[in-house]
Amino acid sequence: MPDILRVFKSLADPTRLRIVRLLLQQDLCVCELMFVLEMAQSRVSHQLRILRDASLVEDVRDGQWIIYRLPDNVRTTIAPLLALFKEDKKSAGAIHADRRRLSACRKEGVRKKRCSPVDSLKSKAERKPASAKKRSAGESF
Repeated sequence: MPDILRVFKSLADPTRLRIVRLLLQQDLCVCELMFVLEMAQSRVSHQLRILRDASLVEDVRDGQWIIYRLPDNVRTTIAPLLALFKEDKKSAGAIHADRRRLSACRKEGVRKKRCSPVDSLKSKAERKPASAKKRSAGESF
């Protein structure tokens, strides 16, 4: 696993830890994570970028969709690590609520009903590094 400090810093945020726990259960698109976490697209995409930069999450294209998943090496390392820690009541409640909302997300078919492929593509375009974007001639560093 790359850069151990970056990995643990990434996991230290409650939202990112929730995302990792959800991705341990199932691969998800941004709109599904938005539904479960009850957060705006920009906030979810920001958290995913941090997890991706730490090599904890990867995105794969499924037709017009961008699906986020845990790489196999992360899955086999993180799951047992998380199992070592007992959750306090507040965390356990949040985890249980996330599981209920994930179940509702599956039943509702959120990916097909609420999220257009364009939204998923937009989140991919937003995460292009600044160096990949065209710069105007007047811009300086």
